[in-house]
Amino acid sequence: MVLQMRLLPVLATALLLTGCSGDWGWYVVDPTSPAGQRNLMFLIDGLYYTIALSVTAILISVVVGLLIALPGLARARPPRIINRVYVELVRAVPILVLILWVYYGLPQVADIAISMFWAGVLALAISDSAFQAEIFRAGIQSIDRGQHEAAHSISLSYIDKMRFVILPQAIKRILPALGNQLVYMLKMSSLVSVIGMQELTRRANELVVTEYRPLEIYTVLVLEYLALILLVSAGVRWVERRMGAGEAR
Repeated sequence: MVLQMRLLPVLATALLLTGCSGDWGWYVVDPTSPAGQRNLMFLIDGLYYTIALSVTAILISVVVGLLIALPGLARARPPRIINRVYVELVRAVPILVLILWVYYGLPQVADIAISMFWAGVLALAISDSAFQAEIFRAGIQSIDRGQHEAAHSISLSYIDKMRFVILPQAIKRILPALGNQLVYMLKMSSLVSVIGMQELTRRANELVVTEYRPLEIYTVLVLEYLALILLVSAGVRWVERRMGAGEAR
């Protein structure tokens, strides 16, 4: 609710700059009128599902991506083949097609019931996990070999070596890439609107159908995504600075 209230002044300023009078129908999203306020709140309420979809999917994709990345670092050939096949196959499937298949096809194939939310989360997480796997693989490989040898010298197991020595250093290096993937996930969550999820884009589409003002409504949608992504990007940079400061100390 706090985020919603903070977005209202941004939207109001943008509408004033673009002109709320004349032949354009900015009245449908005019924050000074009751009808405009209702339409704006209807649009902004879609933030909950957009954020919930993106955050849940990114958390799952990070875990799956790490699990897929580790076989790619093995010396044996079979684990590396598993990693490569998964990454190439998943990256080859368009995310929109994957969303449709998970929602419409998976229930028939696996004989399970799946909600729109979890179908969206699963499709986004699977698609992003291939990219996360490559990010983690590159980050782990960037760690100096001496760190691995130092961990072996104090008899750390493979899991403890990764947990206490390698991954903490790798995560600091790949944090910008992880932040980029979160931004990417926020934008790709708009595709879940095709299966009826009431996120930002779906709500904008529904409002266009009732108000017949696509330019004005989609302009507000652009501003919503712009404000959300700028906020997330600022948060990622703040985390980067904090981790950098902690490392310096």
